[in-house]
Amino acid sequence: MNNENLVGKILKSVFYKNATKKAGKYAGTGLAVLELLREALIKAKDIAQKENKGIGQVLADRITTLSRMVKAYATGRYKIIPWASILKIIASLIYFISPFDLIPDFLPLIGLSDDLALVMWLFTSLKTDIDNFIAWEKGELIPE
Repeated sequence: MNNENLVGKILKSVFYKNATKKAGKYAGTGLAVLELLREALIKAKDIAQKENKGIGQVLADRITTLSRMVKAYATGRYKIIPWASILKIIASLIYFISPFDLIPDFLPLIGLSDDLALVMWLFTSLKTDIDNFIAWEKGELIPE
C-alpha cells in the first residue's frame, strides 16, 4: 500500500473521524491541549528510543515541532495560523497517541506506519503554516 492510499484510508477511517470530532473540544480548553501535547511528546520520544532510530527520530522531531506550534497558539504567543490548521494538527495528535487506530501500534514493524504516514502528510499539507511558525520561532517573521 503506497503512502497516499494509506493516508486516504486514515482520513476516511472512523478513528480519524473520531479524533477530528474531539479536536474542537481539546482546542477549546488549554489544559486538555497541553496534556495532549505532553502525551504526544512522550510517545514520540519513546518511539525514537525503542523503534527504528532514523524513522523514530524523524517522527519525534515532527511531533515536537507540531507540539511547540500548538502550545504557542494555545498560550496566545503565536496566532498567525488558521483555526482549521490547528484543528487538523490536534486531530492528528489525538490519532497519534491512540493505540487503537487504523493499524494498531502494538503490531510489530507495521504498527506505526499509519502514524508516520499521517504526520508526514500533515507536514506536507501544512507546509506554509509550519514554515511560518519556524521562521517566527527564529525571529524571522513578525506576527501580524
